[in-house]
Amino acid sequence: MSPAKTPPTVLDVDGHEVRVTSPDRVVFPEPGLTKLDLVRYYLAVADGALRGAGGRPMVLKRFAKGLDQEPFFQKRVPENHPDFIDTATLHYASGTSAEETVIRDAAGLAWIVNLGCLDLNPHPVRAEDLDHPDELRIDLDPMPGVDWAQIVDVAFTARDVLEDHGLVGWPKTSGSRGLHILVRILPEWEYPDVRRAAETLAREVENRAPGLATARWWKEERGESVFVDFNQNAKDRTVASAYSIRPLPDARVSTPLTWEELRERRPEEFTVLTVPERFAAIGDPHEGIDAAPGSLDGLLALAEQMGPAEKPPRGSDGSGRRASTMPLIEVARTKTKPEALDALEQWKGRHPETAAALHPADVMLDGMRGSSSLWYRVRINLQHVPDATRPPQEPLIADYDPWAGRG
Repeated sequence: MSPAKTPPTVLDVDGHEVRVTSPDRVVFPEPGLTKLDLVRYYLAVADGALRGAGGRPMVLKRFAKGLDQEPFFQKRVPENHPDFIDTATLHYASGTSAEETVIRDAAGLAWIVNLGCLDLNPHPVRAEDLDHPDELRIDLDPMPGVDWAQIVDVAFTARDVLEDHGLVGWPKTSGSRGLHILVRILPEWEYPDVRRAAETLAREVENRAPGLATARWWKEERGESVFVDFNQNAKDRTVASAYSIRPLPDARVSTPLTWEELRERRPEEFTVLTVPERFAAIGDPHEGIDAAPGSLDGLLALAEQMGPAEKPPRGSDGSGRRASTMPLIEVARTKTKPEALDALEQWKGRHPETAAALHPADVMLDGMRGSSSLWYRVRINLQHVPDATRPPQEPLIADYDPWAGRG
């Protein structure tokens, strides 16, 4: 998605003119999908995509330099946006604000794809009421070594918890390895209560599926389990919505499913090439989601019964910072994921015996949100390495500072 080398294509989308620059630019080399192919994909599934993202302010995640380069996150709507693009001004905890993009029709979908967006990242609020979310989001994030069957087992446990508290869950693939469960709620609670309800659900899922699911916030404490990520309900957080294209080589799509499909289907089945045919044949499995808003009263009552979640211990250095209960070392901080993976391989080369003793979940490669893009941190949990042979903390192989020069 670099500067145009072919003439633009002008589309008439429901009476709106949308200009697609560099329409022949190949975005996904493996399946051979061009930028215009991606626009046409979103037009084919527009009803479903708008059900997930329409009418909501969104962060634009732009792959302006192509799929193999890190995207940047743009909160503010471009100044020269067309008149069919709405906006909403969000205020952040930092004291700043931004006028964000709100799409309401298929033309809006085509327009943001032309900007270099692949996935749609809406907030869980409607533009008409920015303080009261109408969607609770359950992100089932598998740790390395976790298979699809375990993720599905946790999903059904989450469904049981929701049903026991008067709520309906709507599952979809995340477009990567995990699952999302969306829950429409009445817009009567502010963000802190929604997050508290989500954390309570996560803790209850862990109670019902010990060893399979975890609500532990600290990654090194999760083991080979499915993390029920409740923090996706914090203010300013967004997740890829239904029918979003994900930046994987096969052009995988975050796809709504029925509960009956979960045990039979796999995330890799759903791509830009396969989902339009499925959509045309069966429609959107989430078509009824807006007709089933529920109350958080049940989960918030459970939160009162459970009491506060256990707090991590604090260090003895007087800083008040959390002290990990695990033997962690940090390997690198990098600007890009390939650099992080390269640093990890360098570390393994220096410590082959230690690397051989690690379990999949002991290697932690975290995408960290910077000011406008991701950066990456590599850590190692030495819990499965004998004390006498554990390597010490060494100088970082790479030490990227995402805040350098920003004051």
